[in-house]
Amino acid sequence: MGQSIRSFVVDSLRVRVYPTQEQLVQDAAREVQGYLQQVLMAQPRAAAILATGNSQILFLKQLANMGAVDWSRIALFHLDEYLGLSEDHPASFRHYMRERVASLVNPKVFHYLAGDAWLPIKECERYAQLLRAQPIDLCCLGIGENGHLAFNDPLVADFNDNRSVKIVRLDEACKRQQVGEGYFPNLESVPSHALTLTIPALCAAKRMICVVPEKRKAEAVRAALRGPICTDCPASILRRQAQCFLFLDAESASLI
Repeated sequence: MGQSIRSFVVDSLRVRVYPTQEQLVQDAAREVQGYLQQVLMAQPRAAAILATGNSQILFLKQLANMGAVDWSRIALFHLDEYLGLSEDHPASFRHYMRERVASLVNPKVFHYLAGDAWLPIKECERYAQLLRAQPIDLCCLGIGENGHLAFNDPLVADFNDNRSVKIVRLDEACKRQQVGEGYFPNLESVPSHALTLTIPALCAAKRMICVVPEKRKAEAVRAALRGPICTDCPASILRRQAQCFLFLDAESASLI
């Protein structure tokens, strides 16, 4: 295991800080690998939720290359999808997951959230039923530049949501992040709405691994760890999750 600069706890959240993003993703992938091995020793199958975005690319690559996990016994889900975007669009999270995960590890099944479904509310219900069909053993996620978890931006985040999947309007800060990461050429081309797992659905996982590298996430990390626990920074709810590990690098932790 790579040496962390420091390890500490904020409320119930366990935090690890590493010198580099490379060390961060190596340890985060090892943590996931070891946990899934333990789960599959105790039960015949597992279910996991994975995150997308540029901050997750190196982590997912490391995890896929590590081996020693029987992915054929694991059902996978993802966090969110743009409303109205086709699955072959370069910015589609279904496209992202097929390219970076499913084609490499061949899971038992990958349940995709169809943002271009004819009846998006029915699609939310369908996906919620799939999530309820088995306990979620693992949720891997990141934190957005505006503090969002999945597409639960500050204005739509609800810590007590009674839904598992919902349609949300994306705020401008979230849209700017998508443009900045290179998935869309300008703000106008970013879809106005998305389908997302809700915060209670994410936090229902038995284990949560939150991977947050890069300087551009430093302010969101500061707000999550040092500010109040409220929807102004949705990621602050992680401080109430004793089953969660937050992995940072020196850049993302630079303001704490």
